[in-house]
Amino acid sequence: MTDPVIDVIIPVHTDRRPIARAVASVLTTASVATRVTVVCHNVPTEQIAAVLGSWTEDERVRLVELRDGIPSPAGPLNAGLEAATGEFTALLGSDDEYEPGAIDAWVAVARRDEADVVIPPLRNAPGAKTRSPAVRPFRTRKLNGVRDRLAYRTVQLGLVSRDRFGNVRMASGLRTGEDVIQGASLWYSNARISLVQGGPGYLIHDDEPADRSSSSAKPAAESLLFLDGVLAPEFASTLTPAQRESFAVKLLRTHIMDVLGASLRAGGLPEDLVALSDGVRRIVGLAPTAARIVSRRDARIVSELLGSADTVRLASELAIRKDYRRPGNILPASNRRLLHREAPPRYLAATALMR
Repeated sequence: MTDPVIDVIIPVHTDRRPIARAVASVLTTASVATRVTVVCHNVPTEQIAAVLGSWTEDERVRLVELRDGIPSPAGPLNAGLEAATGEFTALLGSDDEYEPGAIDAWVAVARRDEADVVIPPLRNAPGAKTRSPAVRPFRTRKLNGVRDRLAYRTVQLGLVSRDRFGNVRMASGLRTGEDVIQGASLWYSNARISLVQGGPGYLIHDDEPADRSSSSAKPAAESLLFLDGVLAPEFASTLTPAQRESFAVKLLRTHIMDVLGASLRAGGLPEDLVALSDGVRRIVGLAPTAARIVSRRDARIVSELLGSADTVRLASELAIRKDYRRPGNILPASNRRLLHREAPPRYLAATALMR
């Protein structure tokens, strides 16, 4: 086919995924020119073609084989981005699907707003919406990475202009966190970014098999390898002080806490705590004020990781950090940061207002 408007990239590494469902969700209701590139990662194209059935006869579907022997989603995603020639690219997991009419709705927003990036609604099957990013109330266009807290949408799954971001790639070789650099590169740019609020979105399924590389248990040091890219001078030096602060708060609030939780569930190995301590130190080095903006509970966890890193105390604090009846979870570490947009009161309020 000729160059499409949308190039949708679907990486797959086993024929046990519902890849035909994913492809059908893209093409059955799209009226704009759309192509699906299925990147067969370390698996023969013949196996994936057998699962796709008649979709392999559709000129809008192409199969690309990538054999790199690396259990990382970055390789096939980057291969798909390299092969794209459309005006926009979009990413779709082989377990997931688009709701009917999603492609047309997103393109309509892009045309209306002259947007470089269109953020889709994320819904978990059977339909509950993900309340991120916590944008300013009633804001859907001309979004700003800092003021609209866009980094909480770690990866951009919707439309991305190839003309504006054709060189943005995932961090090669990582089994997890490979997409953090992709999202941050978009959110902290001067691009025109729009959000689709009420229309058809991206539907996340939870029927993924246990062999998924990004969800299997990993040492904390491996889970935090993505920091090498986003904290490297080549990227960090491009951020303004406000962007560094916003990004650092997000890294502490989500990534550090998530990796800590996974580590404690696995027994809290000493080497994990060392890696977490190093990660916190590097993030705070990016923006020292970040540790005063997070909740008092999160600040205590950060302090504990930088100090004795006692697993009993860490587990106790982590277990109650989302109980918002407790003042320590809704007040920032510093009273002077009470009204900061990333401090818990405003962040939680903005999240609650997302519809």
